[in-house]
Amino acid sequence: MQTFIWTFNMIIFVLFTVCYAYQLFYVFAVFIKKPRRYLARKDHRYAAVISGRNEAKVIGNLIDSINDQKYPSDKLDVYVIADNCTDDTAKVASEHGATVFERFDEVKKGKSWALDYGFNRILSEHPEKKYEGFFVFDADNVLDEHFVAEMNNVFDQGNEVVTSYRNSKNFASSWVSAGYAVWFLREGKYLSQARSVLGNSCAISGTGWLVSTEVIKRNGGWKYHLLTEDIEFSTDTIASGRKIAYAPYAIIYDEQPVTFRQSWKQRMRWSRGFYQVLVNYGGSLLKSIGTKRSFSCFDMLMTIAPGMLLTLASLVVNTACMLIGLFDPALTGVVTQATMESVLFTLGNFYFVLFGFAVLTTITEWNQIHARTIDKLKFIPTFPIYMLTYAPIAVIAMFKNVEWAPIEHTFSLSVKDIVKEGAPD
Repeated sequence: MQTFIWTFNMIIFVLFTVCYAYQLFYVFAVFIKKPRRYLARKDHRYAAVISGRNEAKVIGNLIDSINDQKYPSDKLDVYVIADNCTDDTAKVASEHGATVFERFDEVKKGKSWALDYGFNRILSEHPEKKYEGFFVFDADNVLDEHFVAEMNNVFDQGNEVVTSYRNSKNFASSWVSAGYAVWFLREGKYLSQARSVLGNSCAISGTGWLVSTEVIKRNGGWKYHLLTEDIEFSTDTIASGRKIAYAPYAIIYDEQPVTFRQSWKQRMRWSRGFYQVLVNYGGSLLKSIGTKRSFSCFDMLMTIAPGMLLTLASLVVNTACMLIGLFDPALTGVVTQATMESVLFTLGNFYFVLFGFAVLTTITEWNQIHARTIDKLKFIPTFPIYMLTYAPIAVIAMFKNVEWAPIEHTFSLSVKDIVKEGAPD
């Protein structure tokens, strides 16, 4: 029994190392090579597309932040898809200068269907605009005033898809919102930036991305309708041999869930969506890894693969071995000690690796975290706990039927309001 416990845990450790050790190399890549700063030769013409369901409280701030961009106003138009709204989203959006499309469809509901509806209406009703690309935002976002210009700098290099640096509006609202915030800051710095400087593909992350009009036309609209349409699009793009670029200086602020209940609901959808993408696109990624020697495909496969289940498997098997040992007096002492050591080793490794990432991210992104010093520091120890809660979510999501559902957004803040929160103590 003791040999089995040792062997099993060594296998789990080796699997984790083989699958995810490259992300430690990403950390070094960020410090060794700085991202290139581009300057566009042309101001391209864009449509900003916002899908929102009952977002009257926050959508005005986003539209204002788009209108306040340091970018030619005649090159940027705003469209809002008021999707199955029962509040004043359409009215507020119109008052702030957006063109509004109201949509009512309780069968094909959710952001992906709203985007498909919006793209097709814009292309069919406004061909004279000759948009070269579409920005996609969530209604709760607000943009740094240089966001569009920075995205344009990268788009102008011939990139069909560009993602941005995702920051948070409400870092210090709770340990949950801080957990999200640290994750997205880490994603921008130590995943997207690393991938970019190494010449690999990035992935779009929910909001704050730009796609060429040619891609939308080529696909006949927006054809990605799994629960995580952003990851589905990213996976399909990468499996097809195309790259998603990164604009590290284009900053978008996103509202994060505050309560654990909200977070559980959202991350349940994400986890279920990741499984859907894995089932539908995992084979294509594996094929491209073999035939194209694509590291980006391997990286994307590791992104959608349920790595959290390895940690959970270790905890379950070790706990089961410990319970078996309790019923056999001859094994109780040896098995209990071996399994307790393994469980503590697994949890300890998980905690301290993520604690290290939280420390590193907080230090390097200190000026991007708009919160008091005490808040920046006190949420570092809770980040690994936030991540550990993915374990039960990952298991339940395999069996639970999950549907898209809106999350209420209430933080009506401008960029100035957000930055003010992080003013020196």
